[in-house]
Amino acid sequence: MASAPPIERGLDADSLSTLLTAELAGQRGDYHRATRGYLAMAERYQASGLAERATLAARFGNDPLLLEEAVQRWHELAPLAEPPLRLLAGLALQRGDWVTALEYRLNLVEQGAHGELTLFMEMALDAGVAPLPLRERLAAHLERPGADGHPQYYDAALAMAILEAATGQTRRAEARLDSLARDHSELPALWMTRARLALEAGDNTRARDMSRRGLAIAPDDPRFLLLLSQAELKLGNVAAAEAHTDALLEQHDDNSELRISLARLYVDDDHLEAARRLLLPMVSGERPPPAAYYLLGVIAETEREVDNALLYYRQVAPGNEFLAARLRAARMLVEDDRLLDARAFLRIERLRHEDYFNDLITLEVELLDEAGRSEEADTLLDRELARTPNDAQLLYQRAMRAWEVDDFEAMERDLGRMIEHDPDSAMALNALGYTLADMAIEERLDEARELIERAHELEPGNPAIMDSLGWVHYRLGDPERALPWLERAYAAMPDQEVAAHLAEVLWELDRRDEARAITEEALRRFDAHPVIDELLERIPELAP
Repeated sequence: MASAPPIERGLDADSLSTLLTAELAGQRGDYHRATRGYLAMAERYQASGLAERATLAARFGNDPLLLEEAVQRWHELAPLAEPPLRLLAGLALQRGDWVTALEYRLNLVEQGAHGELTLFMEMALDAGVAPLPLRERLAAHLERPGADGHPQYYDAALAMAILEAATGQTRRAEARLDSLARDHSELPALWMTRARLALEAGDNTRARDMSRRGLAIAPDDPRFLLLLSQAELKLGNVAAAEAHTDALLEQHDDNSELRISLARLYVDDDHLEAARRLLLPMVSGERPPPAAYYLLGVIAETEREVDNALLYYRQVAPGNEFLAARLRAARMLVEDDRLLDARAFLRIERLRHEDYFNDLITLEVELLDEAGRSEEADTLLDRELARTPNDAQLLYQRAMRAWEVDDFEAMERDLGRMIEHDPDSAMALNALGYTLADMAIEERLDEARELIERAHELEPGNPAIMDSLGWVHYRLGDPERALPWLERAYAAMPDQEVAAHLAEVLWELDRRDEARAITEEALRRFDAHPVIDELLERIPELAP
């Protein structure tokens, strides 16, 4: 045997042993060992089939990192295979990395597969994902030469329209949807997006028409009936809205989320009795949803039944509506000239819900400020920070209160403590960096830029940080470098402060008409616009 030639093809004894061990490990439920064995052999023989086998074993285990390693190796060994790309996209979603998930889906599209991009974007927006980074990546995909010749181009174009609508680019979205409607009128998502845009624009008749078109194509999709109900309510057709509501509930009687959504529509349009009829059966069940108690509280509050509303608000369990319920309850009591009762209510709620202790402190501070009791608010905040000196939420609140009264030293002290305790606090880094930039302290502008850049590395999709980056570059005398950051920030978060920054930089770059257009849009969009007013005082020529 010693003189036998080395085995150059097929399995040698060690490899065969490793594979048999992996196979037996999988049969015994030792999926970690099985995965490692298959991966080792996939590496040695560059065999995608063994990497696929490793992936199968890893999926039965409970180690997401090992699973991702196996799938990634499978993809590397079989770059044109569809299953590993779909798995990698799914794994990215599980860890909340939507941009990477989109990247894998676009790889699928580029290989000729269906990326289901429209569905992906709807899921992303429903999950509250920042749309701007997704829009930018998809735009790059659509700008590739020949992209419009792909068989599923319509899917990418519709996904793009959804993102444009979500980032305030309504005209672009409408134009893209009009183009799609000529060739792909069979797409339900097309009519859904058009209906939603029409509702947002206040064109309720058009919203109703678009919803009807969509319902004709997808009669089993409850979202079109929901949109129809919304449009009919906006048009004052309560009976028609209730007819659509009844149809929805007949199809989905056990869907509590749908019933809550319908009740919200009625509450928002002040049809309280219709909302109450939907909600009361829910709170008499075994597991009433917190949102039902919350909406019943809103109804009772609107009808000035203060004690009844308080009873409902207190029953909202921890979750999405918990803090909103406590804030509404406390404000309601203050408006009823019962400030002491409001404070007692929040104090009791802190004892009942220790996980929300500091959140409820924050609410009480806001309440005291609104009531003109700022000194009592300061005392409360200082007392709680003496108890928990490194609490980021309370430190940030005190820092922002200091900023409001121009106490920069106190603000910097609290933000500095936050950063010292948590160097990766993007919120604190951005707040301090932006303040230094806005104050235009020349010797500290480079420090401001470094702070904001660190914040951006931590949260690259945050539009507030993009605005800060643009503003600090402008303060450093580089308006051309500032402009793209401010444009991205405004696309994702078109508030008046970003609008003022963008208009000022456009003015500095001698793009006067664009600057005036931004200013005019902000004046039209916001009822109160103190930041724009201050800008116009400094640059009166900006007035439209």
